[in-house]
Amino acid sequence: MPIETKITNMFGIKHPIIAAPMAPFHTTELTIAVSEAGGLGVLSQIGLLDEDRNPVDVMKKNMQYVVEHTDKPFGFNIRTSRLEPFASALCSEIPKFILGNRRIKEQCVYALTSAGSPKPLPSSKSFQELKRSSQIKHFHVAPALWLAKKCVDTEVDGLVVTGNEGGGHQSYEKVSSLVLLQQVQQEFPNIPRIACGGFATGEGLAAALSLGAGAIAMGSRFIASKECEFHDTYKNVVPPAKAQDTILVTGILGPIRLWKNKYSLHHDLVATKEEKITQESGMDKEELGAAARAYDLAYQGNVDDGAVLLGQSIGLIESIENVSVIIERIVRDAEKAIKDTVSYFK
Repeated sequence: MPIETKITNMFGIKHPIIAAPMAPFHTTELTIAVSEAGGLGVLSQIGLLDEDRNPVDVMKKNMQYVVEHTDKPFGFNIRTSRLEPFASALCSEIPKFILGNRRIKEQCVYALTSAGSPKPLPSSKSFQELKRSSQIKHFHVAPALWLAKKCVDTEVDGLVVTGNEGGGHQSYEKVSSLVLLQQVQQEFPNIPRIACGGFATGEGLAAALSLGAGAIAMGSRFIASKECEFHDTYKNVVPPAKAQDTILVTGILGPIRLWKNKYSLHHDLVATKEEKITQESGMDKEELGAAARAYDLAYQGNVDDGAVLLGQSIGLIESIENVSVIIERIVRDAEKAIKDTVSYFK
């Protein structure tokens, strides 16, 4: 029996499971697989401070590819960091592109912004027009309570509440998903939200639902899937790994959780946002380019010298499987966990 929530109803999906964005990498095949399996696939913004690849054109191409291979709902991600050179163009051009393509307009229901302010996308006139004429909803990633408040003030349609356990970019506050979800539940009980950071099992989904979330978003669990475009060497890091095999270091856009390897163990972690801004002011284009290339190295399979983005949930993942198998098992186990919990009431 399907688990029905505000999020599944909002997006017209069968299961409350969403793919976390995995910038700066391609996730087109993964998006199709997740959506086909009843979840919500999400296209990542490719590239990282790389002016040789235009992520606007790539996003358009990937959207066209998705609707040619599935008739299910999907979403996309835009990074709105102060360092992101394409944020403004993406917020303006992608909604305009969707408006001009009937099929994409019908299927693209989820616009997720992250790694910066929630304001650029809703400030875009083309997105305002898209909102008026479609079912698309705007969510923003909130890794801290203060940012959740900022998002609510911006009148987002929902939040992706992501704790410090997750892979990729994190906040300076280092608050766990368990605590952050409770904080947001207390402050904003009525806003739709997706739980992210440390989720890879049915028990995790059941826990997120009990904390007021309407779905979970998963990154590491979907990296370890057969349909994911990541290099097999990258994927194969996951099954034998332990939860403690990741570390927080300073990334281009702030704190970032990476797998422990030669690259991450040679990078420090700045303590505050102010310290990070000071650091950025002293960085030249060559240093930024070197940092960006570290992500590409990992994506191409060099897991020793590259930046391998993974979260603590790798300690819960034992195998690389098809997306459909992953989703079916998580939903089945979540249903069992919920029923077991209900049995406590007599």
